[in-house]
Amino acid sequence: MTHRELDAAGITDPVLRAAYTRCRLLNARHGRTYFLATRLLPADRRPAVHALYGFARWADDIVDDLGADATPTERAAALSRLDEQLRRALTGLRPADEPVVLALADTAARYAIEPAHFTDFMASMRSDLTVTDYATYDDLRAYMHGSAAVIGLQMLPVLGTVTSRARAAPHAAALGVAFQLTNFLRDVGEDLDRGRIYLPADLLAAHGVERALLTWSRRTGRHDPRITAALRAAEDLTRAVYREAEPGLAMLDPAARPCIRTAYVLYRNILDAIADDGYAVLHRRATVSRRRRAIVAADGLARVLAARLAARGAAAHRTSPAPCRNDTHPAKEAG
Repeated sequence: MTHRELDAAGITDPVLRAAYTRCRLLNARHGRTYFLATRLLPADRRPAVHALYGFARWADDIVDDLGADATPTERAAALSRLDEQLRRALTGLRPADEPVVLALADTAARYAIEPAHFTDFMASMRSDLTVTDYATYDDLRAYMHGSAAVIGLQMLPVLGTVTSRARAAPHAAALGVAFQLTNFLRDVGEDLDRGRIYLPADLLAAHGVERALLTWSRRTGRHDPRITAALRAAEDLTRAVYREAEPGLAMLDPAARPCIRTAYVLYRNILDAIADDGYAVLHRRATVSRRRRAIVAADGLARVLAARLAARGAAAHRTSPAPCRNDTHPAKEAG
């Protein structure tokens, strides 16, 4: 399947093909929900999405998973090296040595993606090395502009739109934010183990929650109604962002719409799973069942087939010969 996708995208250089394949493996291994949705895209667009995801995952792993004994200085140095490789590759100064950067630079060139989106992303990655919490939701949104909103903006040229890109952009950015807020809520416990809290401090404080209480709950496995109330408020906040994003689905190219709608539904289902599990995210990760994932994927596939049939019908209508017309009016014949 990988070869078919690369062939469809016109990626023939062996080094580039290997780089895109590396990105696809990262997506398949770490982004189960995202990867499943990507399978619904036309084959020629999938490598670009894999490249965007693969690079983001690679940078995130430097911040979080470089190694348990890696120092902040070592993480910062590795991130700086990646940033420099990215800058050189995007400006064409020299090809990247790192496969994920090579694939990303090729995708950026093919789809004319704004370099500023990658600059903003790297700035948020660097902040993760030193920032451990956010006082307000506005502060968190500023961080998420680089870590999530720009991902949606990077995707737009690949997906295509039926309206102006400028009109679709706010909704694409909101969807990136909604996905990340969902991850923040699902991963509260794991992030706390890394010393980070991504839920805004003012939202937590409104329900009597602070870091010490979260740490206590994580360590003891015990629940507290104040934490549950705060997590429910975070869920409500996240659902509001999904509502901001939803109008953008209809603005996408019909061929890409089933993919993003599937991701939209699956990520919202994570919120449902969190609520159904009693907001126990400090103690275990909430997951969407395989059955539910299969149902959503099947619906997405049905939408893909419907979109393809509609496209074929429209193409046939455009290429069919015009029907013969008899422009002779009966009255003229009588005259």
